[in-house]
Amino acid sequence: METDETEHVLPFQLQFDKPIASQVKIAEWNPEKDLLAMVTEDSKILLHRFNWQRLWTISPGRSIKSLCWRPDGKVIAVGLEDGTVLLHDVENGKLLRSLKSHEAAVVSLNWVEDSQLITDNNENLSTYEDRTSRLFPPAPTVPRMPGLVSGDTGFIDDSEDSFTELSNSSQQRFNILCSGDKDGSICFSIFGIFPIGKINIHMLHIPLQDAGALCHLLNAEIYKVALSKDLCRLIVMCSGELVGDGHDPRNRQISVQGVHGMHSLVLDTSIFRKRKSELHQVAQQASNIWELTEVIRASLSVMSKQWSDAMHTFREKFDSLSTLIINHGLDSSPQEEFLSLLGGARTSPPIHQFLVNSLGEVGAKRVSKAVSGAGSELQLIVLDHLQPAAEIIGFRMGELLGLSRWRARFQSVGLDEKLMYEATEKAGTLLVQVERFMRVLSTVLQQISNFFNWLIRCIKLLMSEPSDQLLPYNSELVVIFLKFLYNQDPVKKLLETSANDDNIEIDSELVERVRELALFGGFSDCEFLRRTLGMEFQQMESSFKEAFLMPFSTISRKILCEDLLSLFPLQSSSSCLSSSVPLSVSYYEDSSEAVSADLSCQQKFIDYISFKVPDDSFTDIANCIGIARGFIHDQSCSNEDYSSFEAVLISIPDGSRCVDLSLYKDGQIVLLLNETASTSESSVGSYMMIMQADELPFVSMPRSPCLINWKVHQLKDYVVPLQMENEKVRNIPHAVIPPLAVSASRGVACVFAARKRALVYILEEDEDEASDGE
Repeated sequence: METDETEHVLPFQLQFDKPIASQVKIAEWNPEKDLLAMVTEDSKILLHRFNWQRLWTISPGRSIKSLCWRPDGKVIAVGLEDGTVLLHDVENGKLLRSLKSHEAAVVSLNWVEDSQLITDNNENLSTYEDRTSRLFPPAPTVPRMPGLVSGDTGFIDDSEDSFTELSNSSQQRFNILCSGDKDGSICFSIFGIFPIGKINIHMLHIPLQDAGALCHLLNAEIYKVALSKDLCRLIVMCSGELVGDGHDPRNRQISVQGVHGMHSLVLDTSIFRKRKSELHQVAQQASNIWELTEVIRASLSVMSKQWSDAMHTFREKFDSLSTLIINHGLDSSPQEEFLSLLGGARTSPPIHQFLVNSLGEVGAKRVSKAVSGAGSELQLIVLDHLQPAAEIIGFRMGELLGLSRWRARFQSVGLDEKLMYEATEKAGTLLVQVERFMRVLSTVLQQISNFFNWLIRCIKLLMSEPSDQLLPYNSELVVIFLKFLYNQDPVKKLLETSANDDNIEIDSELVERVRELALFGGFSDCEFLRRTLGMEFQQMESSFKEAFLMPFSTISRKILCEDLLSLFPLQSSSSCLSSSVPLSVSYYEDSSEAVSADLSCQQKFIDYISFKVPDDSFTDIANCIGIARGFIHDQSCSNEDYSSFEAVLISIPDGSRCVDLSLYKDGQIVLLLNETASTSESSVGSYMMIMQADELPFVSMPRSPCLINWKVHQLKDYVVPLQMENEKVRNIPHAVIPPLAVSASRGVACVFAARKRALVYILEEDEDEASDGE
């Protein structure tokens, strides 16, 4: 609790000061609710309410490197060390999706929602109606293995809506999840689940202003990615070495090879803005298709497991008959012995021993029930999950095929008509395979049921028990079963996904009929009936990947680098971890008169970049923080003599050092400072303050083709001392450590003390309390 008593009203009311079990390395406030997500040093995710009530704790089992919220606050994205991005439901922490988009640690996540609704060329509100819900019942969910409760397997419970909510994007605004990894790759996913682009900053050609040359980054490592609210630009904070290659190789001024430093890249992502409507439609259909593909995959897996278990029970019982035949010295097969029994011949000793002693009536009924029960479960899975999913996939692929024929709009986002047609055809052939599977399964179940009806009657007769009440059987079907199904399993064969030489045999007449149908608009692939259901699913999935790879590749090629800003050099000791360099990137609505005066440079948002300058970067600059703004404006400005890029260096007072910083709102910056004068750790305190960046004396930074001069060093003669007495400053009676978690929407901040404590402050003062204090 706060114990300081002062005559004036202290800024930032302390809500509470709580101990924590483990130190926190990442913390982010929910953008819509009073919830704080934290990642501990042992990589556990904790979700707390504002009153510090813990809602849930989850542990992915792998090291967590980054975290962010979906803009509506309903989903948390978590970046792992192995390159995986996990999406968790805020309500219960349940895993919604696991995306393996990277090969290296995901060190930065940024989820941005479009600030405007989609409009057409006449500025009228444009909405895309997903007609699927009008023509089909709700999409099927992933089946669960019978006999298991929710959570025992990786499958989602049917009663949970969180899985389907993730891809129900028709009610969402257009949003993009950006993820950057340690090796320099940046991935873009619409709605967080549909990959739409990927670039690597090592492969970017970085233009030099007015130099007629390009440069490249070597050994680059991403620290932070931040997409603008209008989706047009992406700022990438990264470290690396610059290597410039100009038209004139003798021009050494544009080469700084061997100098490692912190840089800010601006990438042109305006394709997301220009083709927002088209990308929204494609992503909406494609994300639902991939989700339904997972339903089919899980259905086939569950079906294969259930049928395999049932047939294992059958084989386990009936394989003993072969052993009995060998032990009695007979040279025959089980089928021949059963056929002899069916023909009225004298019962052989092994058959008698097997039916009466080994199997018995109870055993026969148990095996029959296991097989017929598994068959019924397979039929239910097909009817409730697999077939509805395949039907909806076929419809959605047809919708995409129709969009691909609108070349004027959708060719620019990579929707290829030929690939969409092939994928749609594969969805159709899968439906035919599903229908054939159901016919084969029904026939096999009928044959097995008839065989066991006869077998139980035989057991009754051998045991001299009455058999009048038993079910009838068909002798011809028993013969067919013994000849063609006893040692074969057509159901298992249809569920197999691995290709083998033993293809399904179909008569030549059927093949000819399929070819004739192809001439009248039927499937062009006349060999699909030779494949199994599992193989057909694999082919369909492969065609989907190929079709959706085109938009992915097309968008990736259109994301280009516009400019690079070299901030300060980094020594090897200070470039090992992104957490060693506090920095923050944000965008605010631009109301600057200077910028608005030049209409060609006018944009709705202005970028702010704040950072702490490492003390070992320059010999003549120490204990400073830098703030830069208007970097993006320079890229769209048509007036070469005008520069909207400005920066300022702020000197931290002696006896203090910047621990972390965060851009707040309306150009405000929250600073977290530790005292360094005291030698006793117990007496070290800290400060949190809000600084109004708009009131700082920014210095205009002209464009320059020279990369040798670091931008921060150009400000060495314009350093502004931090006037703590003129700002809102709150003393904290603990030494603090990063991270500093600030919520602009809720007006709160959470600070973590070195001695494992969490302090939550209210940054927005109550006007009534402030007036009373005055």
